[in-house]
Amino acid sequence: VQLQASGGGLVQVGGSLRLSCAPSGRTISNLIVAWFRQAPGKEREFVAALRWSPSTTYYADSVKGRFTISRDNAKNAVYLQMNSLKPEDTAVYYCAARLHWSVAYYSPNQYTNWGQGTLVTVSS
Repeated sequence: VQLQASGGGLVQVGGSLRLSCAPSGRTISNLIVAWFRQAPGKEREFVAALRWSPSTTYYADSVKGRFTISRDNAKNAVYLQMNSLKPEDTAVYYCAARLHWSVAYYSPNQYTNWGQGTLVTVSS
């Protein structure tokens, strides 16, 4: 599954951005889709995941209450709405997907399909 991530950019503290992730060549149906991020000099970390069935979302504690992962079946896309952005949210954001549920959904090692990354910069 090839994934296309987009929507990054420069935003001020407290601002919002929406990232998009769309698979090419197949539907998002039944995919487990997650967002990860990687700041300079740091390891890639889990941000959010969406399970198709049952429809369930998961978030890292650091973004809970500020970020929302959702899907749009008609547009065949998964989104990450990011509100109340902080400087520590600055990173390259990646979407990833897998076909089957894993209890280790928060681990990058569980995903073999990755988008190219989109840079989010939060300025103070």
